[in-house]
Amino acid sequence: MIEINLIPDVKREYLKTRALRNTVISLSILAGIAAVGLAVVLGLVFGGQLVTEAVQDGSIRQEGGKMRAIEDLDKTVTIQQQLSKIDEQHANKSVHSRLFDVIAAINPAEPNNVTISTLRLNPEENSVTIEGSAANGYIALEVFKKTITNTKVQVSQDGEDVEYPLAEEIGGGETSFGENAEGQRVLRFAFTFTHPKELFSSVKGRVTIITPQGRVDVTDSKLGVPESLFSRQADDVEGGEG
Repeated sequence: MIEINLIPDVKREYLKTRALRNTVISLSILAGIAAVGLAVVLGLVFGGQLVTEAVQDGSIRQEGGKMRAIEDLDKTVTIQQQLSKIDEQHANKSVHSRLFDVIAAINPAEPNNVTISTLRLNPEENSVTIEGSAANGYIALEVFKKTITNTKVQVSQDGEDVEYPLAEEIGGGETSFGENAEGQRVLRFAFTFTHPKELFSSVKGRVTIITPQGRVDVTDSKLGVPESLFSRQADDVEGGEG
């Protein structure tokens, strides 16, 4: 069979070029349509964001206007912040007035009782410094210190009783002889002891001081502090160093 090519080479190249052109144009049209669709979607998203921001800005301006209309707003906000912390501060407060009942409870009975001239509480170090005098001299001071070391702090809360030693550590302190207001020769002393933090903590339960002589409830400072427990410091006498 004999085939005769009646289309010249130039014509054949032209047809190929035109087919390629049509393909490129079709692809360009599809790409253009996709770009237009993407632009529309992005425009809708951007427009939605603008609308949302406009609504939020309007709400902020409206609420801001209401707040600015409140008289003494800065003072009101400050008071509210302070009120919100009252419960927390109340729960963490310390009942330092309990110290007077503790001292009254641990003071030995006569003749070994002591008279307090200075009482200092250091909340940061959980320590108590006692300065006073004892008519019965070193015997009374020794009884006083042993009473402290053998005293317990019992905290009763949620049906459980937990005991802590009143004095975790007692310093040696200083001693000297002097005269009290009645001219009686007495031993002057000063020492410091550290106490458990639970002693002055604000608890919902009961706090009891357990001394060798008995138990004393000091939860709400129920005891009256006798005036005889405190007096001015005794005066020095010559040769009174001990």
